[in-house]
Amino acid sequence: MLHLINKSPFESMALEDCLKYASKGSAIMLYEDGIYAALAGSSLEGRMSGVASDYKVYVLKEDLQLRGIDKLIAGVTEVDYAGFVDLVGEHKTASW
Repeated sequence: MLHLINKSPFESMALEDCLKYASKGSAIMLYEDGIYAALAGSSLEGRMSGVASDYKVYVLKEDLQLRGIDKLIAGVTEVDYAGFVDLVGEHKTASW
C-alpha cells in the first residue's frame, strides 16, 4: 500500500491518521505541503525518524525544490514525478 499525504503535519492530522492504519513496511509518499514532515531540524524530526525506520518514506523532489528545502530526515528518499508515477503504478493507494 502507498499512502499519499499532501497536507502539512503542522496543520492537519493526515499523517497521524495514516500511521494509525498503515502496516509496517508500507510506503508513504509526502508531496505538496506534506513534505514538511520530512524536514530535518523540525519539531517532528524525532517522530519521523522512527516512522522512516518502520515505513518506506518518499518525498517529491520538485516540491522540495519549490519550497527551498534541502535538509531531510535520514531514511527519507527523494523521487521525481516519474518516480512518483512508478510508485503509484506499483501499489494500491490511499490518500489522507
